[in-house]
Amino acid sequence: MEEIYKKAGESVIRMSQLMLPSNANFGGKIHGGYVLSLMDQIAFAVASKFSGHYCVTASVGKVNFLKPIEVGELITLIASVNYVGNTSMEVGIRVESMNIQSGEIKHCNSSYFTMVAKDEHGNSVRVPRLILSNEKEVFRFYKSVIKIEIDKERERAILDLESDSEEQLNYIREHHDVQIMLS
Repeated sequence: MEEIYKKAGESVIRMSQLMLPSNANFGGKIHGGYVLSLMDQIAFAVASKFSGHYCVTASVGKVNFLKPIEVGELITLIASVNYVGNTSMEVGIRVESMNIQSGEIKHCNSSYFTMVAKDEHGNSVRVPRLILSNEKEVFRFYKSVIKIEIDKERERAILDLESDSEEQLNYIREHHDVQIMLS
């Protein structure tokens, strides 16, 4: 079977939406969960566009909320495929908000969603290979590879933790200001 190759740039989607009072939390800022929902939607759209298949979210990378989004601001999500595995794709997402009166733009957060392509029976399917067309795309791909290696190493380290509770207790007492009251 011949491999299909697609340019990373072909996967790019931009989505903008005005933030309404109904999207606000009790503090009057746009609810983080609402922003995450929009991020998941664009990750699905990008992955489905690139793969030509229905896609599901396998994992969400760290999300730091850098700046609050105000009611009345226009948010824009920009997303693209940064990396492909066999059946999975990493979609990078950047969220910006714009004060539509002043034109001021803020970078509010960025994250990486891992999406998996599925066939009509729910089985994972191979995704197209990636063509990297510029230095930014090469950097994003390489960054994804490094993150994957770090994640694997972190998982190995966690699995290798000793179950020696005395060692854990001593470490916690030495490095953290907590009271330990075991029953």
